[in-house]
Amino acid sequence: MTSQLKPDHWRSAVKYSPFYNKIKEHDYVNEWHRWAEYTTATVLEDTTIEYFAIRNSASIFDITPMSKYRIKGPDALDFMNRLVPRDMKKIRVGRVAYTVWCDDEGMVLDDGTVFRVAEDEYLLCAQERQMEILRRNSVGFDIKYSEVTDEIAAISFQGPCTCKILKNMGFEGVENMKMFDLRFFDFPGGEIMISRTGYTGDLGYEIWTKNDQAELLWDSIYEGGKDYAIRPIGGNALEIARVEAGLIAAHVDFSPANETVRPGHAKSPYELGLGWLVKPDKGVAFNGRRALIKEKEKGSRYRFVKLDVEGNKTACNAYLFDKENGKTIGHVSSTAWAPSAKT
Repeated sequence: MTSQLKPDHWRSAVKYSPFYNKIKEHDYVNEWHRWAEYTTATVLEDTTIEYFAIRNSASIFDITPMSKYRIKGPDALDFMNRLVPRDMKKIRVGRVAYTVWCDDEGMVLDDGTVFRVAEDEYLLCAQERQMEILRRNSVGFDIKYSEVTDEIAAISFQGPCTCKILKNMGFEGVENMKMFDLRFFDFPGGEIMISRTGYTGDLGYEIWTKNDQAELLWDSIYEGGKDYAIRPIGGNALEIARVEAGLIAAHVDFSPANETVRPGHAKSPYELGLGWLVKPDKGVAFNGRRALIKEKEKGSRYRFVKLDVEGNKTACNAYLFDKENGKTIGHVSSTAWAPSAKT
């Protein structure tokens, strides 16, 4: 069957985030790259300085390019439970769930976060485009789904000072938010959503707003945090924090199963250290359930582990070699030289 997706679902010309002009004011090196359809910063001044903003003060990273989908309707919960291996019945309104979704062979298509914003409504955020997967899995469910990537501007606000800054901005109660909580707050131009989520392993939040509120939000953050050395960051600094936190990335630590060409190159949740997300006894059949049950019984092909390597060079794209038996037993996917570990 040929896809009925509109051509504009796929990549088109480069776009600019509603935060682009604000970020550009802090750009000293003009190093940008393409994330999905958007131009995003690789580094703005110095990767090490930006990294320490994450760990010591407050950092801003533009996550507008993330693929975002609104799923709404009477069967929204049942649909989500069908799509992902995690038990979505346990994710109440006002909570966020990290999860993966798989193909019929139990191989990971992508990972992302699912925001339960209402009893019958979810926001799904992911690295890759998911419209085709949503279309294929929605048959028989009373739901409506739509891509809202270009309708929602978002930033990742990470670092130990972020909570204090948000309180200074008037977001009362933000200090009571637990990990993976989400709340709506009043803001000029309409409500904004704040979730206590991130990609750094540090205290932090993600702030979701309408495009026409983006620059006002940016200015408000700088006003509320004028004493806290806020710094916009690029993807290089975020990558270091991600690796330190042990968080995975598509096309780095795994290839989406629907894009994998080499046989055996796709990975299952168990092989990525994400077996805790798989709930085969949740009472609902989900994609890959049978294959994942079989894998659990027989064992996985790979293990995903963290290594500390001596020396000053990262083992980028290196192979793990069993010298005694003379064979390759693994490879290195993500690497980082951590400034915080410098001696």
